[in-house]
Amino acid sequence: MNTPEPLLTKAESRQSLLQTRKSLSPEAWREKSDRLCNHLQTSSLFTQAKTILGYFSFRQEPDLSPLWTTPKKWGFPRCVGKELSWHIWQPGDLLHTGAYGILEPLPDAPKIHQSEVDLILVPAVGCDLRGYRLGYGGGYYDRMLSKTEWESKVAIGIIFEFASIAQLPVDSWDRPLYGICTESGLEKIQQTS
Repeated sequence: MNTPEPLLTKAESRQSLLQTRKSLSPEAWREKSDRLCNHLQTSSLFTQAKTILGYFSFRQEPDLSPLWTTPKKWGFPRCVGKELSWHIWQPGDLLHTGAYGILEPLPDAPKIHQSEVDLILVPAVGCDLRGYRLGYGGGYYDRMLSKTEWESKVAIGIIFEFASIAQLPVDSWDRPLYGICTESGLEKIQQTS
């Protein structure tokens, strides 16, 4: 009889998943990213959305750039203090490197108000089957998604299949996502609370 593995801490899970992601070959990363984008692009959540918040791939996160040519209004984050500020960006607009080494829209790029947002594509190190997300530890998305004005927004965790794990430890500030998308498909998480 198999005994269940002990629950790893967030730090242990983060280290293990980042190491696995880092070990992907460029070809495997591209192929998995393209399949993931295909699942997103054909989902009703994506096709019906007019304004989508995305991210620029960092440290071999799934690459969403194939989606940027779709006729949507795209918003990308800038880290401002301890908050995310969302700005309009389209292919060809200039970018700069932010405080964490992540590409960001320029500070003077037009802002997107949360009331315009239909869909949020959330980068993650991992997600569990209940929709809880493991981030990088900075808390930017946790703070944003726990605010009343963002709670009703559809937020999808974007990860590779190997980063979908049975259960993560959950802190009081963690909020489950609406769904998770991997190269294997988009799965909506049924919330029972």
